[in-house]
Amino acid sequence: MFEEAQYFAPIATQDDGSVVVELATSHPGFADPVYRARRNAIAGLAVNHRPGTPIPVAEYVEREHEVWALVTKELAAKHAAYATAEYLGGVARLGLPRTRIPQLQEVSELLEPLTGFRYLPAAGLVPLRDFYGVLADGYFHSTQYIRHHSVPFYTPEPDVVHEVIGHANALASDRYAALYRLAGEAARRVEGDAALEFVSKVFWFTLEFGVMLDGGELRAYGAGILSSYGEIEEFRSMEDIRPLDLTMMGTTHYDITKYQDVLFRADSLQHLEDVVGDFWATCDDDSIAELMATHP
Repeated sequence: MFEEAQYFAPIATQDDGSVVVELATSHPGFADPVYRARRNAIAGLAVNHRPGTPIPVAEYVEREHEVWALVTKELAAKHAAYATAEYLGGVARLGLPRTRIPQLQEVSELLEPLTGFRYLPAAGLVPLRDFYGVLADGYFHSTQYIRHHSVPFYTPEPDVVHEVIGHANALASDRYAALYRLAGEAARRVEGDAALEFVSKVFWFTLEFGVMLDGGELRAYGAGILSSYGEIEEFRSMEDIRPLDLTMMGTTHYDITKYQDVLFRADSLQHLEDVVGDFWATCDDDSIAELMATHP
């Protein structure tokens, strides 16, 4: 099962201390030695980072900034049509640069005065409990690399476009940020792996791929949809959009390698807070086991 914290490109530290990102042969950057060297260098920044110190600067090249500018421009137009008002309010509050990739330290400095959230650099896989748990403390693990320039509107794993445009704009909203914190508290509270997986799946179908009725229209608030150039155009026409259901969200399988074929719809932001927020605020291993027992 893939989670936000489990990337497809494993990281290996060599005997000499260098860091290598193991890209799959199907990855758009696999045959590009320059891109691979950039990925290795950027991953090394995260591996060597120590919490409490400033996030190392990733020296992006012009081509990488051009990818960011292109994707940002296109997504902004789609957000105006398809994103929730609360998310758009976060976009306005945060004020991310549109023509260059922001440093994660910069994103933290913009975000912290708004909702208290800060970013932590991630080289690759972050243990599931650590990834979700630190949300309770107002931290969000993020990659720093950007997708390959040959396919600017596609990435096989979460990149800085997803982590910042998708998540940071949501984290600039007081109400969404509160939900992220509640998810982190739930991940800290539960003890068993099955319960943690249940919590993470609810996160997936809401804060990653959630949609809701907003202003009389179906709009997206999940970071996975809002950072996907293709998926944001498709979600309204999906056949399987279900009402919020904790048991179904917590037990439904999903495949990260394709567009999601099941979405869950909240009737409003208040509805999301009442159902999912209250679940994260109160759940424990026993209550999750009871929910799982009702799954056919």
